[in-house]
Amino acid sequence: MDWKEILRRRLATPSTSPNKKKSEQELKDEEMDLFTKYYSEWKGGRKNTNEFYKTIPRFYYRNLWFLLDKHQTPPMIGEEAMINYENFLKVGEKAGPKCKQFFTAKVFAKLLHTDSYGRISIMQFFNYVMRKVWLHQTRIGLSLYDVAGQGYLRESDLENYILELIPTLPQLDGLEKSFYSFYVCTAVRKFFFFLDPLRTGKIKIQDILACSFLDDLLELRDEELSKESQETNWFSAPSALRVYGQYLNLDKDHNGMLSKEELSRYGTATMTNVFLDRVFQECLTYDGEMDYKTYLDFVLALENRKEPAALQYIFKLLDIENKGYLNVFSLNYFFRDEIFDMVKPKDPLKISLQDLINSNQGDTVTTILIDLNGFWTYENREALVANDNENSTDLDDT
Repeated sequence: MDWKEILRRRLATPSTSPNKKKSEQELKDEEMDLFTKYYSEWKGGRKNTNEFYKTIPRFYYRNLWFLLDKHQTPPMIGEEAMINYENFLKVGEKAGPKCKQFFTAKVFAKLLHTDSYGRISIMQFFNYVMRKVWLHQTRIGLSLYDVAGQGYLRESDLENYILELIPTLPQLDGLEKSFYSFYVCTAVRKFFFFLDPLRTGKIKIQDILACSFLDDLLELRDEELSKESQETNWFSAPSALRVYGQYLNLDKDHNGMLSKEELSRYGTATMTNVFLDRVFQECLTYDGEMDYKTYLDFVLALENRKEPAALQYIFKLLDIENKGYLNVFSLNYFFRDEIFDMVKPKDPLKISLQDLINSNQGDTVTTILIDLNGFWTYENREALVANDNENSTDLDDT
């Protein structure tokens, strides 16, 4: 018996306990738990992908799924149930006005791939609807913090949203309340670093919904989130504590700020002096020292050097004449003309930000220019490859 049949029977069977009659809310909670349990197991135990269903009205996850399942069109593809356009429209008629917007030819065509019978996957369609409903509800939730009512969230608005979200995220249960303000600052900074490149101090709600950051944040609802997932998730408690811990370790005089000398010990302590000079010339500082928020921008840029927003941050530091491009003088200031051969810019005498992005060498170029280890590794790349080959040969001989 598959999970769908088990769920049908459990939901159809009333409580038989003579001593305690369950309330309507308890029945709804049990139904949600059953659905999540069996649906998650059927998908291979990927519980975190279904966490947002808990916030979706019961109509969608129960009625819609059973209607789709009842109208599936054989044959199945492995364990994947399919549905053709005719049955798709029938379900649309029975599902009622709440779901009418999803049962269109456009949606069907979007999900139609290579099935020889002209069908779509029921699971893919169901996930599509759930995602749309979740986005709609999340947009409403974010809009409650839009004080100006113009479709944007200011930094303080997003801070309030995340602060009130913390108690709903089991993976953050262990955070001390005294750390909340630093956690919120860490989380909000990622949104603004990547979604507010012009530093306007506000972000479109639709941009927040379109990016993956909110998914990463809400992934922390999963009580069984793996250690590996937490380590790679910027919003997890271990990640936030790591970043803040690094900041505290760099702050040798314990004044809550970082001087140029203190920041020079960041990472492997191999950043060039000229690059550090540019950081403190261009970034917001207070009496020549960097606060935690400015430090977060610095970390996000260096840890995501393949991203356009990170390259924009570093490009500004490398553009010492503030011309909007890197010329021979700018690059000689950091390195030498060899950079031009790597980037191959449209203009042979200058490199624009777009040239850097288009070259797919942005992370390598910026690493060479700002990090002594990066410079040394690039300079000695042929010797390193030869050494690796020799080591490999030695191992083969043993």
